[in-house]
Amino acid sequence: MLRATSTLPVALALTLAAGLLAPTRSATQQKDGYDYWGSNRATIQRGMQAVMMCNGLFTSNRTLEQVFAQELAYLERRVGTASGGDYVIDRKRRAVAIGAAGPVPIMRAAFREGLGCVVMAPDQTFDDIESLPVLAMTPPPGDPAKIPWPDGDLITDKSVPPDVDARALAAASDWAFQRESREQVTVSLVVVYQGRIIHERYAPGFDVTTKTRTWSTAKSIAATLIGMQVDQGRLALDAPLAVEWLPKLASPETDPRKAVTLRHVLTMSSGLYPVDDGGLENATGSGLSYWAGASSALGARNRALIRAPGTFWDYENYDTLLGIYALKLALGGGQAYLEYPRRALLDRIGMRNTLVSVDRFADFVLSSQVYTNARDLARFGLLYLRNGIWNGDRLISSDWIRFVRTPAPATAKTGNAYGGQWWLVPDTRTDVPRDAYSTAGNRGQYAVVVPSHDLVIVRRGLDYGRQGFSQWDLTREVLKAIRPPAG
Repeated sequence: MLRATSTLPVALALTLAAGLLAPTRSATQQKDGYDYWGSNRATIQRGMQAVMMCNGLFTSNRTLEQVFAQELAYLERRVGTASGGDYVIDRKRRAVAIGAAGPVPIMRAAFREGLGCVVMAPDQTFDDIESLPVLAMTPPPGDPAKIPWPDGDLITDKSVPPDVDARALAAASDWAFQRESREQVTVSLVVVYQGRIIHERYAPGFDVTTKTRTWSTAKSIAATLIGMQVDQGRLALDAPLAVEWLPKLASPETDPRKAVTLRHVLTMSSGLYPVDDGGLENATGSGLSYWAGASSALGARNRALIRAPGTFWDYENYDTLLGIYALKLALGGGQAYLEYPRRALLDRIGMRNTLVSVDRFADFVLSSQVYTNARDLARFGLLYLRNGIWNGDRLISSDWIRFVRTPAPATAKTGNAYGGQWWLVPDTRTDVPRDAYSTAGNRGQYAVVVPSHDLVIVRRGLDYGRQGFSQWDLTREVLKAIRPPAG
């Protein structure tokens, strides 16, 4: 502290003290605008391109020109062009590497049998591909081309039912494909009415076999697989998640996260720190497991509780991944876990074209990383339309379907538009049936179920914009072709 002396007058001492304690002019002008996540973002950008190029080439069987024109159009910064650049495509090993050596690491992804492309860690090379997970399972018996829809792909009756206006249906299809915005790119549309495909259309470069990424439509598939275990009593909606929270605490019994239940994570109201919000979606959190080789299970468990569970809705990929980790524990992990999606669901309803991908630690990334075609999503929607019954067998209970269709309590003030990993008709919409519900994924991936009209609508997209295409607007347009049910 400055003291007044014979050589330092009191007034001057006070003036100097005020100057030392008060912020300088330059300090008051400081802004916290530096992107400390910049190196992560650059790595993730390369990883996104690696995963999308790998799946585009080796899962979707698209050409390099097509992949650059559409799959990669979503990316802000692409490496190279279809003519070449700083990337390597190893067609023998079905793998890609993006970037050149430098401050940003080269990122790689490799196709793995039964799983699709797996992103590798920045310090891994093509020599590490054989250490990545695989799923070697024989396909279900029979030739799907000779098995009638919906178990197979044989469709003999292509007539339009008498209570469907064919002209209005074609107009709805044109509405979906002929967008005013070039950012909305519809690549497939399937309409299933009374169990029959009454309309099917594909953009150039796509056909009935083309698999594309579901993005968050995968969350509805995840909820289904989890629900099957709830129905069997191996998981419970309202019991605390039986996971080991990170970091490990000296007294885990006092960890407030023990209050988080399966219901909380499935309704996006866990109360855990929302890593994907605040502009960090492609900088840290789930982005590191999607695109940079980090563990999806470790990251999901390493979040603090910031709100009382069930009180606030926050869309968070890690919440879904917590539910998937609980599913893994219930199944005991290992091969039984890897085979579970096919044995429990996909093979049983004819979803032969669906690959459920994993991270390099063999954990399902079922918040986003599924590749499938439009017909398989139509089958999935049809399972829900049939109240969980397929060929006389009940696969999911009516109680579970009621749960996923019930608005999450935390959404009451914002429109009741979300249930249990399914999206619901917002309170503000009066032009579509209230009983409709939908999967939803980035770039326009939708499977809409409308029980009151015996209808399933699937739209797949490679939109440039994130969520510009409205599944409820599409539902409105398709319903113009369907005669209202009697009564």
